[in-house]
Amino acid sequence: MKTFRQTSKQSGGLFWSGAERFSVQAIQVILNIFIARELMPMDYGLIAMLGIFMAIAQSLTDSGISTALIQKKNKTEADFSTAFYFNVLIGMAMYAALFFSASFISAFYAIPQLEAIAKVVGLNIIISSFSVVQRALLAINFNFRMLFYASFAGVMLSGIVGVYLAYSGFGVWALVVQSLISNLVCTFLLWLFSKWIPKTGFSFKSFASLFHFGSKLLLSGLLHTIYTNMYTLVIGKKFSASDLGFYNRAFSFSSVISANFTETIARVVYPVQCDLQDNDKLLADSFFKYLRQSSWVLFPLMVGLCVLAKPFVLFALTEKWLFAADLLQILSLAYMWDTIMRLNYILLNVKGRTDYTLYSELIKKCVAVAILFISIPWGIKAMCWGLLLYSFADIVIVGFYVERVLPRITVFKQIKVILPVLVLSIAMGVCVKCASFLFMAPFLQLLVGGIVGILVYGLGSRYIGFDIFRYISKKNDDEHNMCD
Repeated sequence: MKTFRQTSKQSGGLFWSGAERFSVQAIQVILNIFIARELMPMDYGLIAMLGIFMAIAQSLTDSGISTALIQKKNKTEADFSTAFYFNVLIGMAMYAALFFSASFISAFYAIPQLEAIAKVVGLNIIISSFSVVQRALLAINFNFRMLFYASFAGVMLSGIVGVYLAYSGFGVWALVVQSLISNLVCTFLLWLFSKWIPKTGFSFKSFASLFHFGSKLLLSGLLHTIYTNMYTLVIGKKFSASDLGFYNRAFSFSSVISANFTETIARVVYPVQCDLQDNDKLLADSFFKYLRQSSWVLFPLMVGLCVLAKPFVLFALTEKWLFAADLLQILSLAYMWDTIMRLNYILLNVKGRTDYTLYSELIKKCVAVAILFISIPWGIKAMCWGLLLYSFADIVIVGFYVERVLPRITVFKQIKVILPVLVLSIAMGVCVKCASFLFMAPFLQLLVGGIVGILVYGLGSRYIGFDIFRYISKKNDDEHNMCD
């Protein structure tokens, strides 16, 4: 009975986590499409120029504390209260740093308008700092339904306001106001749903325990954040704001699938595997199960986005955004490996080896920076191809450290698990591309390509012996037997 209840709770968590990430993000994409049709690439470029500064501030605000809270076995009220006070304090400090450096950021890009934008957008740092612990609490309890409600309300309200402002001629400020409203609504509802407020003071003992674990995640996360946003920094400085706008939209559309799917899986898998951290066999079995299932879902979506990138951009954003389609094709392939990388990192964190997480991140980022600077002279497309090359290096490097912690899991075994799915996804992509040649209208290319892709991939999945519907049915039968 206990096993059944745990499995049901995890299944429910996975469903609501997926609902929160995908339905909310789908709505956000649709609303942003309306906004992007009215705004210019330069407007998105201005916001993207602040990306690296906002991302660093957000990473420092959390400092890995929320992950440490989830991983810790015996959590106390002092742990949660200490984490809350720390997050808010650092959030305010980060906003103050951004506020006083806004003029220097504006001077760096030689765009005076950025100073005012930075000071207003930066308020999101403070707002978000008030909800870090509330999010962690809901994740610990697998209460992703409340996360879904909070995110959905924030995205809907802010999106409607953003569309209105965009069509009213507010330009880049439509994006600024949209982000603020989304964060405010979501934070308010997370407080309401979590029903938690700090009940004790700041505990240095609790902080030392949490920060010992989280500090290594903070450093590795900072390295990844700086590297990821370095592209916007380089493109914004070396090229134009419009070029950065094209890259930003391509990055957003490619990551809306990969990043949200990865986050959906990670938020459920991490607490689940924390319960298995002392059983290497069950932990390895769980890893390979999630690896195969996640690649089965993500690979065809990203390959499909790659081959249908041009008709999608033409249909959704109009011809003025066409250059973004070329970048979207490459980035779709680069980010289709995100879940594999994240699952590997989860294992290291579950086993408490955040030192290995940091070591692998240091090595990877040395490789990544080298690839970036080699590709810069060749233009934005070459930089995107560099991201794809880095993805392969990422898997190999982090896989090496995972093998040291869990010898049952090797890079070769991981490749063996995902290879049939990868081959099937490529075959599906070829069929979709051929079908799209039969039509000139972007909408028909998307419609027919999507239908062909679903049919080819569904039939191919049965041929290679991975029928997800049969798998789910079998899983439900097993759970029913456990209940009996």
